[in-house]
Formats: sequence, C-alpha cells, structure tokens
Amino acid sequence: MAGRPPRPLIVLVLIVAAAGGYWWWQRPPETGGDLTLQGNVEVRQVNLGFKVAGRIKTLDVDEGDPVFAGKRLAVLDPVYFEDTITQLKAQRDQLRANLAKLEAGNRPEEIAQAEAAVAERQAALDNARLGLDRAQSLMQTASGTRKAYDDAQAAYSQTQAQLNSARQGLTLMQAGFRKEDIAAARAQLAGGEAQLKIAERQLSDAGLYAPSAGIVLTRARETGAIVNTGETVFVLSLTSPVWVRTYVSETDLGRIRPGEDVSIKTDTAGLALIKGHVGFVSPTAEFTPKTVETRELRTALVYRIRIVADDPQGVLRQGMPVTVTFPTATAALADTATGR
Repeated sequence: MAGRPPRPLIVLVLIVAAAGGYWWWQRPPETGGDLTLQGNVEVRQVNLGFKVAGRIKTLDVDEGDPVFAGKRLAVLDPVYFEDTITQLKAQRDQLRANLAKLEAGNRPEEIAQAEAAVAERQAALDNARLGLDRAQSLMQTASGTRKAYDDAQAAYSQTQAQLNSARQGLTLMQAGFRKEDIAAARAQLAGGEAQLKIAERQLSDAGLYAPSAGIVLTRARETGAIVNTGETVFVLSLTSPVWVRTYVSETDLGRIRPGEDVSIKTDTAGLALIKGHVGFVSPTAEFTPKTVETRELRTALVYRIRIVADDPQGVLRQGMPVTVTFPTATAALADTATGR
C-alpha cells in the first residue's frame, strides 16, 4: 500500500523502544548530585549581670572587645562586702570561744573555789552546832532562856542549808556544762560560719567574668552606677562554637547523617570554604520558617539542622546567610540504594 513504511523499519523502531524501556527500568537510581542548603549563622547572645547588688567600681572591657572564657569584665566596690566579712568573723570567733569554754568545762580554780566554799560552810555548821549544844545545856540548868535556845537552833538550821547549797554548787562545778548547752553553742557556731561563707561568696561574686569566648556587643552600664542583682551590665555575643541553622525537606532528609562533614560558603567573594559537620538533626518536622519560605515551600514541612562550623579565623558573623553543601550526600544515597 502506498505511504506505508517498510516492515523492517517498523521492527527496528520496536527493537529500539524495547531496549530503551529495558534500560529505563534497569538504570541505577539518580542521586541528584551534592545537596546544597541555605541557612544562617545562629544568633547566640547572653546578658551578663552581677549576682549581688552594689556600685560598679571598674569596667574592664568595652563594646567590640573580644574576650575569652574566665576573663574579668567588671568589679563592684568591695568595701561593703569586706566590712560585712570582718563583722561576721568577729561574731564567729566569739561563738567559737563560747563553745570551747562549754566543752572544756569549769576551770580547776573555780572548782577549788567551790570546794573552799563547802569547807567554809562546814566550819560554820560545826560552830553553829556548838552554839546549839551550849544553849541547850544552859536551858536545862535554868541558866539560859528559851529564846537563846531557839536562836541557836535557827542559826544551826540556816548554816546547814547553806552547806547543802555549797555542796550542790561544787557538784555542778565538777560535772561541767549540760550537753544540751554545748549542742546549742555548736549549732550557733555552725550558723555563724555559714553566714561568713555567704559573705565571702558575695565578695567573690562582686567580680563579673565571661562565661565563654565572645565579643562584647553592648555595655549597658557605666562606672559608678548602682546595679541590682541580675541587672544587665554587658551583652556578650558568643563566638565559640559557631552554629549554623538550616532546614532540609523530608525528601532529602535521608541524605544527611549526624557527624557528616560539610562545606560552608559565605556570600563574600574570594573567601575560602569553611569546614563544619552536622551536629544535630531535629527529630520532628515543622513548617518552613519565614527566613527560607518561598511561594512553592509555603506549606512544606522541613527538619531543622544544626551545623557546627570550624571558624578559627572568625569569618562568620551571627545572622550571616551562608550556603551549606553536603559533598558526601551522593555517595551516601548510592550506598543506601545498593544496600551497602
């Protein structure tokens, strides 16, 4: 029939189509190349203030100064804290001496004095006994009066009571102080030492130190200002470690592994790539944040990723946009596809 293609040509087309279909189904999975994500250097700041109230004596740094962990930033006037410590030390020493006195008991001289008092009362009692016997004898011979006998009897009873009192006093002297009094004195000393430690800690807290390396972003107070506890004196921008926040879609999440090395590129021309690694992959999805939202991704779910950057030169600045590339994403996906 005119216009109909030759039969060999039709067979050739079918063979080519079959070969193409076979290749399509047997081809290796596409990896999509290196994975590139857009992100920003995280803003990490800390407001620094004193743990105690006082008057600022010195400010050691200014805005823009780099600081290292443990560097002193400011100091409060220490005179008020030192006076409190001096007063509490005196009170502590007084309480310590009182406890030592109670634990040691009465001095030998005091005990000897109590013994002498007993001997004196005993002698007075013996004398009163003689007077009583004399008055009784005179009354029996009608040479004495009843009143004289009664007076002698009263004097004897009084002297006998005084002797008993002196003997009780000697017993107390020899026994020492009560254990309850010693325990109370020991507790008072412990309370005084605790107050002294608090005052010494407040003196050490009169210095303000950097918690980590960073750059002074803001100096909120000046020398001589009176500040309350926790009032912001400096705002410190933390520079170590540097964190980069980025987001990955669910379809690319399997291409990222914690600890994986990445490359970080800034928008500044001529700067070398910065190395980093994946420090954290969020276990939960969230809606695309406004910072990376586009018309197509407005309702897409993504996973937050934290990149820990190695930035010894201090190139990265907080809030700076960067591009993160996962150069091993292709190999990782290929290993997953082949079951290795």
